[in-house]
Amino acid sequence: MPEESSFPTLKRLLVGKPIPSHLAHHERLSRVTGLAVLSSDALSSVAYATDFIVATLIVAGTAALGYAIPIGLVIAALLAVVAFSYRQTIYAYPTGGGAYRVAKENIGENAGLTAAASLLVDYTLTVSVSISAGVLAITSAFPSLDVYRVQLCLVFLTLLTLGNLRGIRESGQIFAIPTYFFVVSIFVLIAIGLYHYATGTLTSVAAPVPDSAGTRQLTTLLLLTAFANGCTAMTGVEAVSDGVPAFRPPESKNAAATLVTMAVLAIAMFLGITFLAHAYQVMPTEKESGVSQLGRVMFGTGPVYYLVQAATTLILVLAANTAYADFPRLASIVSRDRFLPRQFMNQGDRLAFSNGILVLSAFAALLMVVFKGDTHALLPLYMIGVFVSFTLSQTGMVIHWRKKRTPGWKTSALVNGFGAVVTGVVLVIVAITKTLEGAWIVLLLIPIIIALCKATRRHYDHVASQLTLRNYTPQRRVHNTVLMPVGGLQRAVVEALRYAETLSDDVRAVYVDVDQSATDQMKKDWETWGGKAKLVILESPFRSVMEPLLEYIEQVENERTDDYVTVILPEFVPARWWQHLLHNQRALLIKGALLFRPNTVVTSVPFHLAK
Repeated sequence: MPEESSFPTLKRLLVGKPIPSHLAHHERLSRVTGLAVLSSDALSSVAYATDFIVATLIVAGTAALGYAIPIGLVIAALLAVVAFSYRQTIYAYPTGGGAYRVAKENIGENAGLTAAASLLVDYTLTVSVSISAGVLAITSAFPSLDVYRVQLCLVFLTLLTLGNLRGIRESGQIFAIPTYFFVVSIFVLIAIGLYHYATGTLTSVAAPVPDSAGTRQLTTLLLLTAFANGCTAMTGVEAVSDGVPAFRPPESKNAAATLVTMAVLAIAMFLGITFLAHAYQVMPTEKESGVSQLGRVMFGTGPVYYLVQAATTLILVLAANTAYADFPRLASIVSRDRFLPRQFMNQGDRLAFSNGILVLSAFAALLMVVFKGDTHALLPLYMIGVFVSFTLSQTGMVIHWRKKRTPGWKTSALVNGFGAVVTGVVLVIVAITKTLEGAWIVLLLIPIIIALCKATRRHYDHVASQLTLRNYTPQRRVHNTVLMPVGGLQRAVVEALRYAETLSDDVRAVYVDVDQSATDQMKKDWETWGGKAKLVILESPFRSVMEPLLEYIEQVENERTDDYVTVILPEFVPARWWQHLLHNQRALLIKGALLFRPNTVVTSVPFHLAK
């Protein structure tokens, strides 16, 4: 018997036992685990969104920091509008798909593919940026680890991949505790900060003012740039609407409740941190974040401070989990429409879209290696994709309301229209301010992905047109010529000959003469073992085996162009995998050469060797 592979055992150890399809409903997300799986990106964004606002405004001097609060309020209002829009999307499109489905059905195919391509790019960047940011927090605390930044990124990426391959419910259980730990930590931080503010016991951070402070004038463009940078607080809002089918029944109701909870938490944490950053005069730097400065001034450098930092590090790494929940599901929805390879539709042993998870990990790993795990190098690529999808989704919802004209449709259309205009403005600002920093890569990638999607769809349509049974009349084939290349007579060849005789009365063993003495022995042995098959000997003056063999097969094909030619390949299978390396792979070469020939069937007849 062949040696049993250890791969299934290793797979079971890493991924877990297979889950039968009839238990799929048990693997759905509850509201509690759904919030952890699908909201970690949106919730983690509050850890750095305020820093981006402050860092942008400070170049106009400390007096400009007063605009941080009104900018934060506008972003919070916009986040609420976008969340409301996606809540409407959840009920209107309960099968998931989010921005892709809304844009495709209401605006057009190109808009839908643009939204899908934008989100697929953004999810990949979410994984890279989130893990890189988490590793940066670690290397900031332990500078000696900085030389291993890429390796640490890849370790976290591997852990997230394995966690998600284990299935939706199990990944939710794994990642729920860190998500809620972060939420509680931030609210404790905000509560204590507000207490000190209310009681007049507030102490400023007293962080050094950056050298860039006061180097530029406060202009409308600078305010808009600060606003656009702060809109990183909105990344991940669309995740729940993409993953509606992952929830337990009633799916739409549970998904909508999870989205509202996520929006309330994100808005409360973002506004709380923004207010405290202004009150405590936070000055975030490349070496210390605003949350770290707030924690240090409130808790000192004791255990509570390190708990807050640990919670922030964990949520930044686990923010990538939102992408792992939505990238494979969105890819499966797009592939169902035949714009991506059908393999993305397949669910693995644990009822997770394993192919999408592995592809996401591969591209994220590539980004980490190329950009050396540098968060600052990756950030300019971030956000464009998500705001493209925001704008298209809300525009699509306006058209949706105008088509349906359900009660209250004008109000809903007005809210979505307002959101579309504002997110469109933010998109333009983000594109302008970040293109020169490297975001042009994303702007180039999106149309390339769209072109690949359309090429995939054309291929599937072309295949379907040729495979359809409509107006098809089966062609009657009355003859099957069986050819079997042989290099000599031994047990595997004789067994294959007996099998070939069951397929046709016209069986020909094809032997290429490269050695006269071997050919003479072959003719002699054939009289004993050849059976009903005819022996065909081909001349090969230049000792080539493949060329005369393929020429003869082509000659037989031309004799009977409307009938089948079956090529039988006897193959013995060694007991151990490494023993394959000791034998030639002529059968594999023949298979490759005959792969694209019409009406030619290639069949392998295995002969298993004992240990």
